Amino acid sequence: MTAHVTAFFLGGTIGMAGHQGGVVSRLDAAQLVDSVPALGDLDVHLEVRDFLRVPSASLSFEDIVELTTAAGGCAADGIVVVQGTDTLEETAFLIDLLWTGDSPVVVTGAMRNPSMAGADGPANLVAAVTVAASPAFRGLGALVAFDDQVHAARFVRKTHSTSTATFASPDAGPIGLMVEGRPVRLVSVGRRPVHRLTRTPGARVALHVVTMDDDADALSGLVARCDGLVVAGLGVGHVPESLADVLVDLARAMPVVLASRTGAGPVLATTYGFVGSESFLLGHGLISAGLLHPYKARVLLKLALDCGYDTDRIRTAFADASGVGSPGT
Repeated sequence: MTAHVTAFFLGGTIGMAGHQGGVVSRLDAAQLVDSVPALGDLDVHLEVRDFLRVPSASLSFEDIVELTTAAGGCAADGIVVVQGTDTLEETAFLIDLLWTGDSPVVVTGAMRNPSMAGADGPANLVAAVTVAASPAFRGLGALVAFDDQVHAARFVRKTHSTSTATFASPDAGPIGLMVEGRPVRLVSVGRRPVHRLTRTPGARVALHVVTMDDDADALSGLVARCDGLVVAGLGVGHVPESLADVLVDLARAMPVVLASRTGAGPVLATTYGFVGSESFLLGHGLISAGLLHPYKARVLLKLALDCGYDTDRIRTAFADASGVGSPGT
């Protein structure tokens, strides 16, 4: 039976064309689909919607909430979201946190614009539509189809600024592959709890990346400007001793989430005990991001605040989403 897939086009490199000074958004949804004849060979009824046409660096939290709501109103077997890659790992994760349906939401894009030799957009688009139409990927939430691989949104990362193989899941690997035009699911992933917004998104969440000889002055006055903070700590979740007390004080005034800046691996809980270590910080009120890297941790913290969660519920949300749970669980 023919599957029905609805594709939302948000813009990005996949639809850009030459312009004096660099490529800019040119192709609308219909033009982009028409430029990929292989889509017509699929046993899929494809409905296309021009949702936005902006570089993904300009996408907002509100845009993705609106998109997810619109996708939820579609009577489709699967959803495809086509956008730029700059923020793709964040938007896919936000969709996953909000999506309540069984239909897969498959996010894709391109690293090479259509005017370049070896443009990857057509293959990625065909793969995304094929995965969205496949019953094998139902119930898995938001996915990313790129370079003949399928990744779970909560694991995937953009790992290279220009490579067509930029998207990878360092902690888990891909959950599926495209094999001779057919999507093959390798493993399953359980759904994590989803969240329902109770207010217009507007929480202000800062991200501070810890560096050697970090200056605590960069965090001064943060309580007046922000509702929450994600700290991308060194290694398994460490900060300089000079920063430790500042973060503990901030954690008394707002939720402060501790992630690792390394891009793979978890924040630990009980291995190190010095001032500024993971056990010191978590023992003084910071919240572990677990396996969530800082960008995803910021998405979850902002969503949790926009849902009106108190600190205890935020802690639970991170334990559910982080992949390693809370210390002692």
